[in-house]
Amino acid sequence: MIPWLDVDAPFPPVQHALRDPDGLLAAGGDLTQPRLLDAYRHGIFPWYSEGQPVLWWSPDPRMVLEPAALNISRSLRRRLRRKDYEVRVDTCFSDVMRKCAESRADQAGTWITDEMAAAYAALHRAGYAHCVETWSDGQLVGGLYGVSIGRVFFGESMFTRATDASKFALAHLARQLVRWEFGLIDCQMATPHLASLGAREVPRK
Repeated sequence: MIPWLDVDAPFPPVQHALRDPDGLLAAGGDLTQPRLLDAYRHGIFPWYSEGQPVLWWSPDPRMVLEPAALNISRSLRRRLRRKDYEVRVDTCFSDVMRKCAESRADQAGTWITDEMAAAYAALHRAGYAHCVETWSDGQLVGGLYGVSIGRVFFGESMFTRATDASKFALAHLARQLVRWEFGLIDCQMATPHLASLGAREVPRK
């Protein structure tokens, strides 16, 4: 049984997340800035589809990437040296979110609902949510967005419309996070693609 979240209650430390599906903690609540920041500080994030209540997750194990451990392929290294793309930061946050939300061949629909887009745009205006953008010939061809709290960057989604465009953005993000001495990029859910980039699973604790 999924517990329902009291709209006015803060998040407690995670103790009773479900195993199947992995990490489902609660349903309900809202996406106000205080609640979202409280959730991230407890290792919790929202992930749900249109028509569902807000679902809150904290999987165990958790997929994370240490910025210095990003696995950069030879082809991507060549692109980085040639500066095939231009990288910008925080110039079109809503556009990056919109492109991340567009349907992909391997999935039906999107979890980036209008409600989510509005909530993260508010976090962006408050200085917590950021995007890294990849541009080519004046066109936005790739990028990612996430939430930055303390020395952790909580990655939310990425998109690509050109070869290696999202990886290009990730490589620049990781390089900057190393300079800033960030400890982790939180990747949330485990995927083979993330593992190929150097991410690994760690226990929730």
